[in-house]
Amino acid sequence: MLFAHNDLIINASCERVWSHIVDANNWPTWYPNSKDVQIQGGDPVLRDGTVFRWTTFGLAIESKVHESVPNQRLGWFGYAPGTPPTFYHSWYLEPKDAMCRVVMDEAGVGKDAAGLRQSDETLMHRGHDLWLATLKWVAEAK
Repeated sequence: MLFAHNDLIINASCERVWSHIVDANNWPTWYPNSKDVQIQGGDPVLRDGTVFRWTTFGLAIESKVHESVPNQRLGWFGYAPGTPPTFYHSWYLEPKDAMCRVVMDEAGVGKDAAGLRQSDETLMHRGHDLWLATLKWVAEAK
């Protein structure tokens, strides 16, 4: 089992933060740990049921959005294409006056999670810290 919990206050509205999270095709322009993002089916943003393929932490994975409550919650399963899900990633957005508290959790099971944990137990936590830091940077930009 591998688990990471990260959170950060961003000086922007949750609506603005949300717009960057669901715009997965643009993640590589501001989050260096995402590459080759392709939303399947032609949808421009992530929403309930969306499938997308991408590379993160050096792994080529497919993800399927499982829950989507605009400006509040987004969660997806992650897996090697053609295999059962082994990771679950979630975002939770909570308004704090004019700012937004962003909570990111991810849990993983199976050989990929075990391999990641064995090679570098804190890698996912540090990668998510970077994701939140760069999300803060892009959401707070004027």
